[in-house]
Amino acid sequence: MKNLKLLAFAMVIFSVQFVEAKENPVLPNESLRSEVVELIGATYFGDYENVDFSVDVLFTVNSNREVIVLSVDAKDKAVRSYFKRKLNYKKVDHIPGKPGEIFLLPVKVLVSKTI
Repeated sequence: MKNLKLLAFAMVIFSVQFVEAKENPVLPNESLRSEVVELIGATYFGDYENVDFSVDVLFTVNSNREVIVLSVDAKDKAVRSYFKRKLNYKKVDHIPGKPGEIFLLPVKVLVSKTI
């Protein structure tokens, strides 16, 4: 019975920390932001040739210094897929400060209008 109470208490503490981390993502520092932007790169978004749009990328960096994309706030599935493909499990130089630290990176995609 004592072990069951201890297990329940540990689960409550873990869930509270997870919810707190998810609700309060932080902006990445300048070096991590630069690395992530470089990984995203520039490409042609076919259906968006005349429309600028914004995307919010929620991610973490694991102990192997790999970016793990948690979510991409975009309406189009192709855009979400693009960001996940470009970022997921890619190595960065950032050393995680806290385990499970979640970052929010707002990305504004500016589509060049060529004539």
